[in-house]
Amino acid sequence: MTVHFIGAGPGAADLLTLRGRDIIAACPVCLYAGSLVPEEILAHCPEGARIVNTASMDLDAIIAEIETAHSAGHDVARLHSGDLSVWSAMGEQIRRLKARGIPVSVTPGVPSFAAAAAALGTELTLPGLGQSVVLTRTAGRASSMPPGETLENFARTGTTLAIHLSIGHLDRVIAELTPHYGPDCPVAVVYRASWPDERIVRATLETLGGALDAGISRTALILVGPVLAGEGFDESCLYSTDYDRRYRPQSADSPWSSWSHGDD
Repeated sequence: MTVHFIGAGPGAADLLTLRGRDIIAACPVCLYAGSLVPEEILAHCPEGARIVNTASMDLDAIIAEIETAHSAGHDVARLHSGDLSVWSAMGEQIRRLKARGIPVSVTPGVPSFAAAAAALGTELTLPGLGQSVVLTRTAGRASSMPPGETLENFARTGTTLAIHLSIGHLDRVIAELTPHYGPDCPVAVVYRASWPDERIVRATLETLGGALDAGISRTALILVGPVLAGEGFDESCLYSTDYDRRYRPQSADSPWSSWSHGDD
């Protein structure tokens, strides 16, 4: 018996990975975060599967449900939205399951920041503008932030920020970022990325506050940084005609030349 933690993706049911789909189809028990995982994904559950919405359950109740399945020898598909590597609360579940000797596996999913970037049709790392993406959030009721992980500290890098779970603190986000990025820095808010009711708001740090309406709340990601302008960046050397690379050596003296011909 194994508990399979599966990243169910950002919202669109067809952004579930093939591996995730196949594991769901093989598990007689499915626990899913009902507020964020689309019900269409549950169609992959086998006929007669026990399907439990964990949205109203605390950690003890979730672990008890898994222990019941474990006693019966039933594999469990544990679905979380997005990808499990960030803000999934998977860690605390795995810690308890390992203490009980219950095996686990992890299947990644499409993260929300990737879905938001796709909706914007933009690359978040552009040469000369930004070569890093910081995934962060503001402190909330569920989780505090370590002292060094402040928006001001991340803003000092000038790179792309993907700010999760923070739309309710928009005024603070704008106030803390503006001194470092400037009021004209481009910003995008993507609400419910990949869902049918997805919405996109493009603005600057100066205009963002007045660009949003009350309907955009909770499941909205804030992206900040010069890359969002989509202009003024350098071309990558990767496809340059004079770039010496393994699959396109530029001369017989290239360190890749002998490799490309099969030599040691």
